[in-house]
Amino acid sequence: MIGAGPGGLASALLLRASGFRVKVLERLDRVGGRTTTIGENQFRFDLGPTFFLYPRVLQSIFQAVGRDLEREIELIRLDPHYRLVFGGGGELDATPNVERMKREIARISPRDAAELERFLAENRQKMDLFRPILESPFERWSDLVSPEMLKVLPLLRPWLSLDGELRRYFQDPRVRLAMTFQSKYLGMSPFQCPSLFSILSFIEYEYGIFHPVGGCGAVTETMARIAREMGVEILLEDGVEEILIEGRRARGVRSRSGVHQADAVVINADFARAMTRLVPDHLRRRWSNKTIAKKRFSCSTFMLYLGLEGIDQDQAHHTIYLADDYETNLADIESRHVLSRNPSFYVQNACVTDPSLAPPGASTLYVLLPVTHQHANVNWSVETPRFRDLAFRQLERIGLHGVESRVRYEKIITPADWDQGYDIHLGATFNLAHSLSQMLHLRPHNRFEDLESVYLVGGGTHPGSGLPVIFESAKITSRLIAEDLGLCPVLPWTESRDEPDSVGVSHGAGRAEGDLIEVA
Repeated sequence: MIGAGPGGLASALLLRASGFRVKVLERLDRVGGRTTTIGENQFRFDLGPTFFLYPRVLQSIFQAVGRDLEREIELIRLDPHYRLVFGGGGELDATPNVERMKREIARISPRDAAELERFLAENRQKMDLFRPILESPFERWSDLVSPEMLKVLPLLRPWLSLDGELRRYFQDPRVRLAMTFQSKYLGMSPFQCPSLFSILSFIEYEYGIFHPVGGCGAVTETMARIAREMGVEILLEDGVEEILIEGRRARGVRSRSGVHQADAVVINADFARAMTRLVPDHLRRRWSNKTIAKKRFSCSTFMLYLGLEGIDQDQAHHTIYLADDYETNLADIESRHVLSRNPSFYVQNACVTDPSLAPPGASTLYVLLPVTHQHANVNWSVETPRFRDLAFRQLERIGLHGVESRVRYEKIITPADWDQGYDIHLGATFNLAHSLSQMLHLRPHNRFEDLESVYLVGGGTHPGSGLPVIFESAKITSRLIAEDLGLCPVLPWTESRDEPDSVGVSHGAGRAEGDLIEVA
């Protein structure tokens, strides 16, 4: 296994429970990839994801290996989910309580409040029909005419963008933004993102937004602990330097610690970076360097991690500021590749929910500004101080004044840092963009099509980015490996579509007869 990110760790759990001997090689000194914990002096921050959504996917994985997610990790369900502050005027506290949410919307647009229940009902149907697609591999054109796909096609409306889809329900652009900004979880604009992804906001309201105590990094740390308890070998600071290939078949990897032979190699690293560094170009027919260079990649992020004196109790756990010139801001990011004068941003003030993340009397502030991925137009060695100052000024727009004077710890990560320090191609933190031309069978396949015995897991393969979807990719990939190497997957393809407590551990958790089959 190349990489100990959430997809790699989830795959390791499932493969070990199916009977494989699993070795995970991680370049960094800690597990989690972008879903890890950073900080010092008792200030702790999630490096990347801070929203924990749709826990039923990870719960099904935990139950398949004989564990209970809620016993292993304390999850706090947030209500409100987050506060939305509109640069054009108005605020909205998003809540999973439908009647309260209707009242929140009515403060902005009374007409739109009446449409909320129709939006939720129609997306509930879309989600039910699309779930089997998220749980299945897409490896060829013919998969588009599967019975499951044909059922959902009438609801997809591929000719509409996400914003266009939301115009079917809501007239006020602020209400549409409240239900479409979630496309930023994929690193995309709602004006470019396919209409399918209206299910993102539906998932929030239907299943909730959670805060894992200790942050999302605590989730991957727990997964790594369980994996080790099950016998998975996790080697840190042991970056893979080469995939060993005979003909077109991978036979193992060479890392800092030496050669590791394997029957299957799973790549849980950034797709474009891993391919261009680990696999010779002439062996990649579909995903050559030339092809990768033509692909669309997501935006990046400018990050401020601030340890503060004092706690802002009046600030929400999550706050999203949506600039009044939101479309201009998005065009700056996605097409002009310049830095905006009035950027939208996101703030996590987690200590109002989880005081364990800071010393007594102090708090953490996680600040994210979406920006262009690496581009010649922006030189971060020059722009970082200026953009940092702008970020502090932007915080005043949500009522956070005088923050800079209270800073006791500070860390900045720019797109250049994501690129060079975290090995993310172009610093595109959300991987390949989720346009229609880069989804389903057009995304790199879980059973990698250019090499034998190589498999992909994570945001760069099907189904895509975001923690719940990455966990789904782990389920798909682990099933394919078990199928190809002749073992029974711990989560078979016939897994129940019902709630995860219907998924038992009787499918072979802990079986040992396949121990000689090795996955690296």
